[in-house]
Amino acid sequence: MQQKKPRSKNHRKTAGVRKKKKGQQRLLLIVLAALLIAGLLIGAIVTVIGRSGGGTQDSGEETAQTVTEAGSENIAEADGSETQAASPGEENAAESAETEASEPTEEELRLMEAQALLDGMTTEEKVAQLFFIAPEAIVDVETVTQCGDKMREALTRYPVGGIVLFAKNLETPEQTREMLAGMQSVLTERSGVPAFLSVDEEGGIVRRVGIKEAFGVPQIESMGIVAADGTEAVTEAAQTIGNYLSDLGFNTDFAPVADILTNPENRVIGERAFSSDPQDTAEKAFAYAEALTEQGVFPVYKHFPGHGDTAEDSHTGYAFSYKTLDELREAELIPFVDAAKNKIPFIMAAHISLPNVTGDDTPASLSPVIITDLLRNNIGYEGIIITDALDMGAISNHYTPGEASVKALEAGCDMLLMAGHFEESYQAVLAAVESGVLTQERINESVLRILLLKTEM
Repeated sequence: MQQKKPRSKNHRKTAGVRKKKKGQQRLLLIVLAALLIAGLLIGAIVTVIGRSGGGTQDSGEETAQTVTEAGSENIAEADGSETQAASPGEENAAESAETEASEPTEEELRLMEAQALLDGMTTEEKVAQLFFIAPEAIVDVETVTQCGDKMREALTRYPVGGIVLFAKNLETPEQTREMLAGMQSVLTERSGVPAFLSVDEEGGIVRRVGIKEAFGVPQIESMGIVAADGTEAVTEAAQTIGNYLSDLGFNTDFAPVADILTNPENRVIGERAFSSDPQDTAEKAFAYAEALTEQGVFPVYKHFPGHGDTAEDSHTGYAFSYKTLDELREAELIPFVDAAKNKIPFIMAAHISLPNVTGDDTPASLSPVIITDLLRNNIGYEGIIITDALDMGAISNHYTPGEASVKALEAGCDMLLMAGHFEESYQAVLAAVESGVLTQERINESVLRILLLKTEM
């Protein structure tokens, strides 16, 4: 495994700001938890005292009984003439109450932190968190290569949930570090919530950093080629990618490709896929995801429910899979079921149409049948569901940016990637919340998932 490179001063400064604020938030949560524990203990003691020293009943006596860890145990009767010492059973009850009021787990603290952040947000701030944008979407600049005044003003106005960069945004390692650190600093100082900073870096034909000679990073081949050398080779490749992405300041990678290459005519996936075998793909996709995670980069499984069977390219128009749900379960869904079981943080929804599952041509990313019924409820995935880019032909040829954004959220997606015209999409979602088409509860559900993952950053 490659050793991680020292972080830049800007990266360390931004990380320091986040850690300081995160430490303050967690200290507050621990204090609140301690007060809650103290209250529960006092309540338990009062209960014990009340049981042992209760007032005289008309009959002259009262029978008390409690349950201990060993089972039911009779407690000595109290005649009410004077306060009795607590019996062993009552002492066990107090000890049990103390155990139940134990210190919150790390997961519980993270949930409390995320909920506190959510409770302090305006509707506009919540809606901004749903968007994963290219930087040019919010500034009148052809190509963003720095976090200048315009970008800082735009990010202050729109504290978006994520930013994706492309090769055109990346000039040199130091320029990239400074740009990402600047963006992260603005967003963290603006709302106390950092952003997902992402790139498409799969290896092979899909690389944004690796194709730039100025970065001097190792050249990783497509996963279909790497996977031929086994799972260890996939792990090593993903560790390398995760290492240089993390060093630059990225915390999310739109990889691995979890599609199964089941259609030999498929050109959009091709050698990007690990394999044509479902179990082999699941194993290697998870190895890739684990390696990224070890380097501090969130993996994103794509493209649910599987783009490997299509002949068309959803970048240019509708792409179809004519498989039934049973057929999908036997192949395409297997890596995504594995992702749900292993709690992968992101799954990207494709824009492919599945008429033999949904009964129409609605793209999967906009279909409640695919997103909510299948992925969320049936498969049981609990992480963040992000759309594929909403400016792709399968969407933009048939829906306005605002329509697509609202429909994706109605379908059950949590984040909207490159939602066409950002301002139009943002205002459309706000209007849908105001009108009740999208409820506050629905928006809160997605934002809480986003914030919960960000508490790990």
